[in-house]
This record gives sequence, structure tokens and C-alpha cells, in this order.
Amino acid sequence: MNTLAPDSISLGDRETIDLAGAPRRGPAGRWRGVVRSGVVRLLSIAACLGLWQLASTKQLEIGFLRFANVPPPTEVASAGVRLAQSPKLISHVRSSVLRIFAGFAIAAALAVPLGMIIGRSRVAGNLLLAPLEVLRPIPAVAWIPLAILMFATAEQSMIYITFIGAFFPILLSTVHGVESLDRKLVFASMTLGAGRLAVFREVILPGALPSIVTGLSIGMGTSWFSLVTAEMISGQFGIGYYTWEAYTLQNYPDIVLGMITIGLLGMLSSAIIKQLGSRLMPWFQIGGEVT
Repeated sequence: MNTLAPDSISLGDRETIDLAGAPRRGPAGRWRGVVRSGVVRLLSIAACLGLWQLASTKQLEIGFLRFANVPPPTEVASAGVRLAQSPKLISHVRSSVLRIFAGFAIAAALAVPLGMIIGRSRVAGNLLLAPLEVLRPIPAVAWIPLAILMFATAEQSMIYITFIGAFFPILLSTVHGVESLDRKLVFASMTLGAGRLAVFREVILPGALPSIVTGLSIGMGTSWFSLVTAEMISGQFGIGYYTWEAYTLQNYPDIVLGMITIGLLGMLSSAIIKQLGSRLMPWFQIGGEVT
């Protein structure tokens, strides 16, 4: 069996050895990986923008796709500069972000405990899962007329639509995380004398937490989709309203700008959820690498 002499391992960019004997990258190696991934992602974005610019300026027709009326990235960038200089940007972004986090927070506060209960109790699953599964396929846009009737203000109805968009992905991911937990771990902890609360705190919740964080990330994305739909119909401020208003005015660069802004805000929101999840789960890393 090969062994490593103590002086053959140096700090810095040398690889370290984890408990299983597999090599693990040191701090310098991880930073190089992060920089390399960032460069590749920037190059891919630049390539997409270049192809978009070429197709729009040349007014290409590729199969069913026609770029004759699609504004190029340069016009969208000019529209972005104008919007950044306008006070409307802060109002639109603030309105959308407040609605998102209000609906998302309510959805997470209800879906996570409910999913834990359904995943642990067969009786609760039989009582609650069937009506929830009937409601789950209903798209958020179909809830808008009923939400307007149920709530006193348009703001409350839009928060409710955001709640609906985030609730079901979080709920189902939590249920899946609890149900997929190895029961041997629960039995082993109970054999060692752990009570119900200790089993939940030390075994069930940490075991289901990766699935819960995944559901939160997915729910954040679907909540943005749902909010934009609601803002297009009943909003007065927000990125969705800004995009729809640009469409009614046939201001094509602003339409694309609104779409990109929605994508960036959604990506940032999901990144925040993943970052918080990694802080809560220091033992878990994608790919099996342990920090």
C-alpha cells in the first residue's frame, strides 16, 4: 500500500486527504476551480450575446424563429441605462422583491412543517396529501380571478399568487426528503435512547434538509414566475408590470430588459437560498465532497 511521507505534503495548493482516503482539493485548488468555472460561464454568456447580436442585426430566420423584430443586445443595454437613471427602477424592483419575499416566507413557514408532518405520519398523508395534489396542478394564473375575489386589495392577491407558486415545490420536496430518509438511522437513534424530539432534531431534520433547501430554491423560481403573471394583470408597480407595459407600448427593448431583470433577480434569490442552505448544512456538499 502506498504511503505519503509527512514532508511530501505541503500547505497551499497541494491536495489533502479526507477521512475516506480520497484526495480533496486544498484552499488554493478550490479557488482555482472557482475562477475556472467563472471564466467558462462568462465566456458562455458572451457567446450567447454575440449570437444574439448577430441574429438581430442580420435579421436572420432560423426555421420558425425570426429575429427581424428582436432588439439586439446593444439596444437592450441602452434601455437598461435609461431605466437605471430613472426613479422607476427602484419602485419596480422594491415592489416585486417585497411581494416575493412576503409570499415566499409564508409558503416556507407553512410548507416545511406540513411536509414534515405528512412525511412522518401516514394518517396525515392520507388526510392532507390527496386534496393538496388536486390543487397542485392548477397554474398560478388560474388563481388570479379567485384571489381578486378573496382578498381586499390587489397587493394581497399578488402576495397570495406568489405564495401559491412557492408552496407546492417546497411541500413536495420536504415530503420527499423525509420519506427518503433511511429508517435504520431513526431506529438506531431510538435504540441509543433518543427521544422523539431528539430524533427529529438530530436525525430527521438534518437528513431531510438537503431536499428542503432544493425545494426552497425551486419554490423561489416558481414564485417569481407566479408574481410576474399576477403583476401583468393586476399590478401597478413591479418588474412584471413594467414588462407588460412595455409590450402594450410596443417598446421591444424594454420587454427584453424586463425579462432579463426578472431572470437576474430570480437567479440572485435562488443563489441566496443556496448560500443559506450551505451554511445550514456544513456536512453536505454536492458531489459528496465534505468541507
